Amino acid sequence: MKNAYRILWPTFCAVLLAACGGKQPAPASTTAKPPLASMVVRADEGPSQQIWDGTVQAVNSAVLTAQTDARVLALPYDVNDVVPAGAVLVRFTNVEQKSAARAAQAQIASAKADYVNAQANYQRLAAIYPQGYVSKAAYDQALAQRNAAKASLDAAQAQWREAGQAEKYTEVRAPYAGVITKRYVQVGEAVTGPPFAQQLIGLASLKDLRVDVKAPQSVADSIRRYGSAEIVLDGGKKTLAASKVTVFPYADPATHTFSVRLDLAGDHPGLYPGMTVKVAFATGDARRLLVPLSALVQRGELQGVYVIDGDHVSLRQVRTGDVSGDSIQVLAGLEGGEHIATDPDAAVRWLIEQRRKEAR
Repeated sequence: MKNAYRILWPTFCAVLLAACGGKQPAPASTTAKPPLASMVVRADEGPSQQIWDGTVQAVNSAVLTAQTDARVLALPYDVNDVVPAGAVLVRFTNVEQKSAARAAQAQIASAKADYVNAQANYQRLAAIYPQGYVSKAAYDQALAQRNAAKASLDAAQAQWREAGQAEKYTEVRAPYAGVITKRYVQVGEAVTGPPFAQQLIGLASLKDLRVDVKAPQSVADSIRRYGSAEIVLDGGKKTLAASKVTVFPYADPATHTFSVRLDLAGDHPGLYPGMTVKVAFATGDARRLLVPLSALVQRGELQGVYVIDGDHVSLRQVRTGDVSGDSIQVLAGLEGGEHIATDPDAAVRWLIEQRRKEAR
């Protein structure tokens, strides 16, 4: 095959140069109808598109902060690690928290004993108070002591729950599955909790993604009106339709651009927060000539297709536009109704064979 392309290279260059000055170069003479797979190029209605750069963002993205004063004991994961939901991302020392929890438990025991005594004393006085065996002052005092003991017990239990929560804060867990985007602390570093909570770990979810585009104000109305966009992947070989297109109702006063948000539904392997992508927005309707990407011949910056006219095959230079799935738009060099070979390699082999026959 390399020899085939080497033989046709001078012919290819001559054909492309000739095509620049006219509609079609002189076709190669053949004696039989080309047995090549072909298609008729037809103009069809399609969306007029404009392509802009966008940035992939995570819908769920957060910076986890410390909720207690402690020292970093372990960091099980590092930047770029993918973690499941609930995974321990930071582990702190918990000596102070455990001590506070034990002290709170002891305070509960003491407060409970005081409450039991106060409750028993109140019940005893409450039973004989209606008969007039105790004064109103003694009864009121017993009631107040019972209520105070109950309040002290409630306060001790609240303090114990707070201490238990502080102990739970010594392990920072992932709120959802995602990738570690940044680490703000190191092992052994002392951190502070609220009100000046220190940043610990940056986490972004890979499940729900969106794309942010800065679009010129000249196309903002068209994008808003049509509400359709595609993410162009693999150099145009694949496209991913946005589930929703939102144009923000205000422009950046410095750049005069509108922020456009594209929501993506489902999982999208190969897309990661922070990467740039090409986004094709529908901005109108137009008639387009589309040919399969597989039918296009590429030599450096020159592009062409093999045109079949009766029993003649010739290589014609074309100017192309946007890629749409497995097809590419032809802007110049080809007209609707013409036949093209869908397999350029087969066309090359057939032309080589015809030239060999003519040379005999």
